[in-house]
Amino acid sequence: MSSIAVVGALRQFGETALLAVAALFAIVDPLGGAPIYLAKTADLSSEERAALAKPFALYSFLLLAASTLIGAYVLDFFGVSIPVVQVAGGLVVCSIGWSLLNQPGSPFGKAGDAAAPARAREDPRERAFYPLTMPLTVGPGSISVAISLGANTPQSLRRLLFTVSAHLAAILVVAASVYLCYRNAERILKRLGPTGTNVLVRLSAFILLCIGVQICWNGVHALLSTLASRPPS
Repeated sequence: MSSIAVVGALRQFGETALLAVAALFAIVDPLGGAPIYLAKTADLSSEERAALAKPFALYSFLLLAASTLIGAYVLDFFGVSIPVVQVAGGLVVCSIGWSLLNQPGSPFGKAGDAAAPARAREDPRERAFYPLTMPLTVGPGSISVAISLGANTPQSLRRLLFTVSAHLAAILVVAASVYLCYRNAERILKRLGPTGTNVLVRLSAFILLCIGVQICWNGVHALLSTLASRPPS
């Protein structure tokens, strides 16, 4: 392979990876999800919360990678369209955002509260995939973007390998940012204090609810547009 071809391949790799990072990072938003992560792990100690960030980031990587590589084929196999995924996922996100918004008192528990002994028997890793990974971080919006990235693959085998490698590298960057933000979520929000953190959690929950409504509406709008574009029988 000539030097010009190598430079062209590296340029393609960099442009594809940067595009994927920009598309996924904006919608995953690990920094904005840190307050929600703290609220959903309020019954855990700081050590448990930090340890949970590792499998959480791993699940995020695997889910985004699977959505990019085989997501379109899986949806075609089951006859499910992306708008349907958006409607169903949007409803789940709305449900979680609503429950967080209406959670009584402070969303952060204490190590010695009465609920701690009952919750201590639960393995914290059981909640790492649902609802922490899906749909709170890698939700229907992120999955839709990942599927869209994977659906626009080139026909050439060499370009296909470069594109897939670039997408996986971008997903790794996003997963690493999720790990760093969630592992240090308590430290990031510590300066806000209990009151400021509680306000931020409520605000994030409201934004999460709005995002769920928007995702659901996007799916409904796409379905209605498809129905309206059908020729009359």
